[in-house]
Amino acid sequence: MAGLTGERPLPGRTPDSLLAFHAAGYREIRSRLGTGRLLDLGCGEGFESAGFITPGREVLGVDYDEGAVLAALEHYHESGLHVARMDATCLALHGGGFDWTCSSHLIEHFKEPDLHVAEVARVLKPGGTAFFITPNQPADFENPFHVHPFTKESLQELLGRYFSSVWVGGLDGDEEVKADFHSRRVRGRRLLALDFLGIRHKIPEAWYVAAYEKLLPFAYRLVARGDVGGTTGISADDFFVTNEVDSTTLALFAVAGKPNTVS
Repeated sequence: MAGLTGERPLPGRTPDSLLAFHAAGYREIRSRLGTGRLLDLGCGEGFESAGFITPGREVLGVDYDEGAVLAALEHYHESGLHVARMDATCLALHGGGFDWTCSSHLIEHFKEPDLHVAEVARVLKPGGTAFFITPNQPADFENPFHVHPFTKESLQELLGRYFSSVWVGGLDGDEEVKADFHSRRVRGRRLLALDFLGIRHKIPEAWYVAAYEKLLPFAYRLVARGDVGGTTGISADDFFVTNEVDSTTLALFAVAGKPNTVS
């Protein structure tokens, strides 16, 4: 999905803190895994999916973006990663086939996220576990691709419809990370302020989305030109999972088990 939105994290182009943010989420999921079959939804070009591979664990990555799927196959097929092009709201997979699923920074892109969660529950084994990471609505920056942002309460409620066991906490950063995110968002808001007539909200949504996708790399060069290429020193070690979620928590980290086959 991120490949369609221009949001795909890319080393050398995406700010260091955002790359580290995504890497930390995958690290936290890996630390909670056992053996079995894992499905990585929205796998992109596969570099994080390949990190799930270990003896006793088979990994399938799926993504809607054909280019990302082809890149993942090219770079990680020999490492044992299986990849397929699929819609994460309508998976071409048999039910009950996976021990683990990962949905990182994906659910917020769906206008009907219920469809995505229902599919995740369907493909999991009765004892399987699903992991979801999504931006925390109060701390998120304006993004036309985040069509269904979540609070801790709304994510808990949605997952509770499809899973009998749900825990929702936060994925957050230390003070240096918070300062980095805040600084970049201040600069981003200054750019948005140039649209003082609010034209972006008056034109057809498809036009705004297309413009955002084209302009995002340019905006990164303006507001984050000193924040890429490892210059900030921020790494995945600066992020952590927490039970406490407030308006400044960067993302929600959810663990859902005991899937309900009928909702």
